[in-house]
Amino acid sequence: MNIVLINLLPHREAKRKKRREAFFVGVAASLIVGLLLLGLAYTVLSAMIDQQQSRNDFLKAQTAQLDVQIKDIATLRQEIESLRARQQAVENLQSDRNLPVYLFDDLTKDTPIGVQITSIKQEGQSVLVQGTALSQERVADLLRNLADTKGWLEKPELIEIRSVTTQISKGNTQTVSAFQLRATLKRPGAPAGSASGAAPANTNPAG
Repeated sequence: MNIVLINLLPHREAKRKKRREAFFVGVAASLIVGLLLLGLAYTVLSAMIDQQQSRNDFLKAQTAQLDVQIKDIATLRQEIESLRARQQAVENLQSDRNLPVYLFDDLTKDTPIGVQITSIKQEGQSVLVQGTALSQERVADLLRNLADTKGWLEKPELIEIRSVTTQISKGNTQTVSAFQLRATLKRPGAPAGSASGAAPANTNPAG
């Protein structure tokens, strides 16, 4: 019986070689795919970064523009306030020139019969009024009139009242109430308590 011997080594070596080649091909393909994916990811990420940077630049430009507009608005407001202050100063100056006339007019209307005003003195935002009255009731009437009238004086306050004897004629005397009151100076139509910045004035009415 003849036995045929077959050498399988070349066949196994060929299979091993094919496996190695297939392995290296797979590794190479994996590297190529990985590099492609990495490149794609880098490209996408770069595009996203560029897009975000563009948005940031746009926002910065808009913010800078808004800052300029805000500064312009602030400057405009300052100019408006300055113009208003000048206008108010002109109006106050015009009113202050006529202040003695206004005070005399108000006191003439509010002073009841039997009351004589002897002195009017402005001290900053206050007006000091001195005079005499036939009775304390007449002084109370004057205070009430000044409080109720919407003129240039408000919040009248009695500082002092005392009885004095005056000579009305030779040999004849009369007891009167000498008083001193203080009122706050304001402008008609202004809110209560808002006083004017008029310059100090000292006026002594005759008689």
